[in-house]
Amino acid sequence: MSCRSRLRRLATVALPLALLLGWSPARGNEVDFATWLGGVRKEALANGIRPATLDRALTGLQPIARVLELDQRQPEHVLDFADYLRRVVNDDRIATARRRLAENRAVLREIGAKYGVQPRFIVALWGIESDFGRLTGGFPVIGALATLAYDGRRSAFFRGELLDALKIVDEGDITPEAMRGSWAGAMGQSQFMPSSFLAYAVDYRGAGRRDIWTNREDVFASIANYLSRVGWHADETWGRPVQLPPGFDRALAGIETRKSLAAWARLGIRRRDGGRLPARALDASLILPGGPDGPAFLVYDNFRTILKWNSSLFFATAVGHLADSMEGR
Repeated sequence: MSCRSRLRRLATVALPLALLLGWSPARGNEVDFATWLGGVRKEALANGIRPATLDRALTGLQPIARVLELDQRQPEHVLDFADYLRRVVNDDRIATARRRLAENRAVLREIGAKYGVQPRFIVALWGIESDFGRLTGGFPVIGALATLAYDGRRSAFFRGELLDALKIVDEGDITPEAMRGSWAGAMGQSQFMPSSFLAYAVDYRGAGRRDIWTNREDVFASIANYLSRVGWHADETWGRPVQLPPGFDRALAGIETRKSLAAWARLGIRRRDGGRLPARALDASLILPGGPDGPAFLVYDNFRTILKWNSSLFFATAVGHLADSMEGR
């Protein structure tokens, strides 16, 4: 994403506060922030959100310059797969994952059985998304989403998320002040966007509110409900690391190519330890997230389900690796 240029007339006292903070609205957005926010309020009212909710959530709202800075920043160095895996699934995180799995074993088994999701995958997503609830973001979600929606480059997406965030507040799940998250609006220990919250968040014990910020049971159930609803198979794992035979045609790699495990075996693919592939009637895809000379994995439908959570091959492989590491694999 290209950086926005700074406004040239910062010294002009008539400029609104947003401009003085370094704000530069996207080309084509010719209204000031207050006028734009008035349009959001009208749309929210038309969607049935109560005026009192909007008064509390929107009064005094201003763009957040730091959100724009983070959104516009280009990374100086893109991690390769090996570096990414070392950073995301390091020894400390594996050890913590094992402790958290043990500490919460009873409720994880209960939730896993209800939703058909193995507990280790719930813990793996929890760990990678928020470091087991330690890093959930400190930005006011409504302010961050309003900033990004007004910016214009992805205004339709973030405006929809802003309206969903207002609906969450209106339904009583959380106050605007307590609704904190990442600079991009991902919330709580599961880092749900507001639309995902409305679709998948769970009030597990019927307390009257869905709390993915402080209630572990709601966090676990919400993660499991998401996976279950988008296609998780309780009797399958995510995939497995494999070894390729000499001269293997790496053009066969890619998430879009599916073959049965038997067909991959006939092509010479083996388990990483050299053993035969499982004798199960499963389709799999071969992925090479580290490139043609990097590690190889055969991945199943559950891997594709993780990709619906986050479309990165790196991310989905890291979730599978952390889940396996909890069992000493």
